[in-house]
Amino acid sequence: MIGQLRRFLYRVIVESDTPKGKVFDLVLMGFILASVIVVMLDSMAPLSSRYARQFVQLEWGFTIVFSIEYLLRLWVVKRPSDYACSFFGIIDLLAILPSYISLFFPGGQYLLVIRLLRALRIFRILKLVQFVAESRALLESLRSSFRKVLVFIFSVVILVIILGSIMYSIEGGGKGFTSIPRSIYWAIVTLTTVGYGDISPSTNLGQFVASVIMLMGYGIIAVPAGIVTSELNQQQRAERLSCPDCGKGGHDRDARYCQFCRAPLGAAS
Repeated sequence: MIGQLRRFLYRVIVESDTPKGKVFDLVLMGFILASVIVVMLDSMAPLSSRYARQFVQLEWGFTIVFSIEYLLRLWVVKRPSDYACSFFGIIDLLAILPSYISLFFPGGQYLLVIRLLRALRIFRILKLVQFVAESRALLESLRSSFRKVLVFIFSVVILVIILGSIMYSIEGGGKGFTSIPRSIYWAIVTLTTVGYGDISPSTNLGQFVASVIMLMGYGIIAVPAGIVTSELNQQQRAERLSCPDCGKGGHDRDARYCQFCRAPLGAAS
């Protein structure tokens, strides 16, 4: 009896391609959106002071629903630890954890901490990612390009340290360039083309270097997007590589024969 119930809940909660699973996902999406709206409304002082009790009741109602869902997912999967340590498992935990943590800070002096914990409930909107099929391809592309992006970020860090040090030497501590860390902060803001304007060079040489950094910024911003886009295109090509005989996909990009029926793959290169 328990085994049948577990299998039934698995089909409903985990297998979203079944009719009951789709209904469950739609209902859960509605709860997620409603809970995020409540968090946003609760952050508005006029509404929070007027409907504080209602917001608390709604919040705990959502917390109980998401807690039951989280526990059921741990129960129905074969390896609960794998789910708990996965991306979506962590997001599901973040969706309920702040509410329970706030119970341990009832004193008035901890009101600010409680407000910060309540703001963390906005992470519930990340639960919606698991209902978008394309998100799996995006996450896989980000995972595949992680090393390349990490090397790129490391190179940018080295670059802004060098540029910040150069600007500190050029400006000589004036116009906000009071230290190398402050100059590095300026280099980051300038290279990313944000340009707050709180620090600006005053010398002709400094303004020339700043202009060069701004132009470099336009090219640098496009690099991570290009890396991830390239990985996405490779995945799409791999997904399109299907057998012309049996129609099954999932073959490697360099595959020449179908792994299911051994027919030649005309799309392989």
